[in-house]
Amino acid sequence: MSKPPTLATESELSMYPDLSYILHDLFGTSPDNAFSLVKTFGLMLGLAIAASGWVLSFELRRKEALGQIRGRIENIIVYKPIDWQEVGLQTFFNFFLAFKFGLLLFHYKEFQRDPAEAIFSLQGHWPFGLMAGVITAVYWIYRLRTQTDQEERRADVLVRPSDRLITITILAGVYGILGSKLFSVLENFGDFLNDPIRTFFSGSGLTIYGGLILAFIMVSRYMMAKGLSLLHMYDAIAPTLMVGYGLGRLGCHFSGDGDWGIVNEAAKPGWFPLPDWVWSFSYPHNVAEDGALIEGCTYNYCHQLVPPVYPTPLYEFVLAMLIFVILWSLRKKIPYAGVLFFVYCFLNGVERFFIEMIRVNPRYDILGFHPSLSQGIAFLLMLTGIAGAWICWNKKITVDSTPEAS
Repeated sequence: MSKPPTLATESELSMYPDLSYILHDLFGTSPDNAFSLVKTFGLMLGLAIAASGWVLSFELRRKEALGQIRGRIENIIVYKPIDWQEVGLQTFFNFFLAFKFGLLLFHYKEFQRDPAEAIFSLQGHWPFGLMAGVITAVYWIYRLRTQTDQEERRADVLVRPSDRLITITILAGVYGILGSKLFSVLENFGDFLNDPIRTFFSGSGLTIYGGLILAFIMVSRYMMAKGLSLLHMYDAIAPTLMVGYGLGRLGCHFSGDGDWGIVNEAAKPGWFPLPDWVWSFSYPHNVAEDGALIEGCTYNYCHQLVPPVYPTPLYEFVLAMLIFVILWSLRKKIPYAGVLFFVYCFLNGVERFFIEMIRVNPRYDILGFHPSLSQGIAFLLMLTGIAGAWICWNKKITVDSTPEAS
């Protein structure tokens, strides 16, 4: 049997499948240790969501001060006695935690390779789970039986848009991940049919436009239900989307999750001022375990691409930050609601349409053209951006016309 080709050298930049590889480069600790449970892509995804929420908080407060978005009085629960529903939820939650913690203790290697798949699988430690569930149920039933204040209390409270920041961020994050996974399944439907559970619940395989579409729908529904001005809220959210998108792409790059470009064996042109690895990269130790084995490697992740490819996640990070700067600089200059959001749609569509030309994605044969699914969506985004910006500019909406309750 012939030996697979090898290319990696000690001087070549390495990927970081998980936190243990980052710490290895920083402090010289051994990779594939307990820190490997924290996957680099998941870590960057969390940072992307947090950074997006942080940027959004500034815009919401600014628009509140200008009167462009307003809060409303809501009758909310300020005290709720313990009921059987809470007993059941607490019991199930602690059962699940202990069930999976037992899997971590006794089947560490399985958990280490793909924590997301392990968490969402049916595997676990039944004795741990049942013990935690019984203890939790006894505790909460005791509290239920002994509580003296059994009357729910409500109060009228002014809830401002900035008070809804955490809810909006969580909704966008959860439905963004779900939508990304659903679109990834559509793009790789054959893999899904072969192993539905593993494909859907694995920690890899996310399609950004699926996340944007589903998150947009669900967050819009929430904002409509809360009486928020959609156009002004869209304008506030638009710059934050590019922050999250850019940081998410860094997660793709540093982990080497397979979201890279097509093969690039061309010599770096003389006009290209950046290092060779920005022009063409082999993603050594990539988390996707694609490519050839690295000679002499004893780590858990020992593959690199042969031949190398365009590092498109890096390009998208730079473009995303550029679009963010453009949107951030325009947000105080555009006088009408909705225009900024549709400028975002257009710029995002342009960026993705052209980057798809050098990305690895399934292609479709349409009238002699071979676009990817993302490229088709990007084209529709460009058209939507142009039409939406024109309509909003002519509508000339400046402030939220919904009166603030007092």
